[in-house]
Amino acid sequence: MAYKVIAINGSPRIGASNTRRAMDIVSEQLAAQGIQVEHIQIGNMRLWGCQACGGCQKRKDGHCAYDDGLNVILDKIWEADGLLIGSPTYYGGMTAQTKAFIDRCGYVSGANGHLLKGKIGAAVAIHRRAGANTTYAGIQYLFGISEMPIATSSYWNMGVARDLGTMDQDAEGIQIFTTLGQNMAEMIQKLRA
Repeated sequence: MAYKVIAINGSPRIGASNTRRAMDIVSEQLAAQGIQVEHIQIGNMRLWGCQACGGCQKRKDGHCAYDDGLNVILDKIWEADGLLIGSPTYYGGMTAQTKAFIDRCGYVSGANGHLLKGKIGAAVAIHRRAGANTTYAGIQYLFGISEMPIATSSYWNMGVARDLGTMDQDAEGIQIFTTLGQNMAEMIQKLRA
């Protein structure tokens, strides 16, 4: 059986961001186990925050009432076996786009029969010096409320980096993300079989 993970990158830096590098390390381990990963960049999208309008409850098709590009992403997530979400840390928290994505994805999932339930979730947080705990925890709140098993590592899934390319200087972070990818692959294979 072919398994798939959707990797949501909340960094506004397109391409070679430190968040993307950390997510690539996780993805390499997933790919080594035959798990397909599709990366989706949301950090440069103009995503609305959740309006709590109830439109997704009326639709019952797994879509948000607002069409700003999120529904295409949601369709991919509903079909996937796992969800990897990464964000840099801005002023002690995740990016605005990551927060908008989490709020709306969680609301739509819950309003449509818990569409995230049983999918394996993993969080990646990048910071310069501090604040990644809040970013990491904030992402994981989505997984916890959505009845998703959470993949973990040998330490919290955080990397220390600021300037482009400095993620590769964080040897411990590289090991953490390598272990995270291995653990996520194992969970998907065992729990989604």
